[in-house]
Amino acid sequence: MARREGRARPLHADKADTIVHTERGEVRCICPDTGIEHGLVFHGFGADRGTLKYRCPVATYGFTCQGRTSCTAADDCQTNGYGRIVRVPLETDRRIFTPRPRSSLTWQRCYRSRSALERINVRLDQSFGFEHHHIRGLSRMTARVNFVLAVMVALACASVEERQPHLMRSLVRTGAPPDTG
Repeated sequence: MARREGRARPLHADKADTIVHTERGEVRCICPDTGIEHGLVFHGFGADRGTLKYRCPVATYGFTCQGRTSCTAADDCQTNGYGRIVRVPLETDRRIFTPRPRSSLTWQRCYRSRSALERINVRLDQSFGFEHHHIRGLSRMTARVNFVLAVMVALACASVEERQPHLMRSLVRTGAPPDTG
């Protein structure tokens, strides 16, 4: 039995169905007999269709489900053992459904790099004063940001040369010089 996080919404609002999704992009099916939720198995992104493809977990993993006969009575369920296929168009909600599903390791890796970039953006805004600036013109702003990024790289290089890599991201030097003896 899968744990339910967040409020589940019907995937297709125009028809009564057992397929729901959460705000975190999890696509689930609800057993029509027992009400137990199972997460559908991600089976790829169809770039030509712009959809995420999911398969029935019962057919994919081979476990038993009491509502299997009720599910196979649906029009879009294949009874040849491949199971039901659900295609979710990305345009359903672009904030929730992305070409890489949120449950994948690829999405998590991309999100981590995004959060690292956000830390740099926060440093530019707060530490270097770009949040409240009076610079006008794209060329002047580009030159100023490039200058600040060069200063950040220079500070990091200086910390490594001083054999204090733990201060690489620090704007304030608080570490003592390393012992050379």
